[in-house]
Amino acid sequence: MGRRMRVVHTTGFAYDDAVTRSFNEARLTPLTDGRQNVILNRIETIPATRPYRYTDYWGSAVTAFDLHVPHSALAVTGLSVVETESGTAPAGPHWSWAELHSDDNLDLYAEFLVPTGYVPADSELAGAADELARDVDPPEAVLRAADWVYSQMTYVPGTTSVHTSAVQAWTDRRGVCQDYAHLTLLLLRAMGIPCRYVSGYLHPDPDAGIGETVAGQSHAWIEAFTGTWWGYDPTNATDIDEQHISVGVGRDYADVPPLKGIFHGGRSTDLDVIVEITRLA
Repeated sequence: MGRRMRVVHTTGFAYDDAVTRSFNEARLTPLTDGRQNVILNRIETIPATRPYRYTDYWGSAVTAFDLHVPHSALAVTGLSVVETESGTAPAGPHWSWAELHSDDNLDLYAEFLVPTGYVPADSELAGAADELARDVDPPEAVLRAADWVYSQMTYVPGTTSVHTSAVQAWTDRRGVCQDYAHLTLLLLRAMGIPCRYVSGYLHPDPDAGIGETVAGQSHAWIEAFTGTWWGYDPTNATDIDEQHISVGVGRDYADVPPLKGIFHGGRSTDLDVIVEITRLA
């Protein structure tokens, strides 16, 4: 059963001294695709700006804006109303290992197969990937990899940061949704399965009443290509459902940060993030 939800995501910075210029990108607009539809979206900033929008290389919506007046703080709020459905499990025909590993496929999906800063190559984890992929088809290998990460890792907020790589999180066996996603991507890429990082939100209460506002969660999961793209949530070892709201896709977190930019002036001292989600239908 589908859902209609309102998401209000507020994020921003405070500065030691006045910033005289800043140039920023916000990825706070949910995707419109086969699983979800964006009914309303607007991005507001304090101080006010005149933003412009574009779609980046990976297909995520970007709101860009700059400020050329002194300011001691910056707040950015994204308000969206989104209709969601459950994700599509890997039903029906899928590609064989031989098809996935063909030269044409390796060339077409090369960007989702090569190591990145957050998802580096690692011989120990490559060995684990070989074991997980043995004697199963590609969709089952995806599920085995994600569920293995879920079983091996402990979810502990605050033990990693947005700069932590999959290998660093694996060394500590602790992390958050970003680390679970990166570690799963590392395993899948070692198997030769094209895969990508998805950022978004998760409504934490499937039984929330109509009109009830809850503290939402910024979240991350993965999508794999085994003939078609489909998603899975390794942090919760579950299929993507109507509780998940997709915002951005890319190779890893570096391609989809909610807010990033450069500025000239005082040092940044604080970053506040508040996400509120209301079920509307």
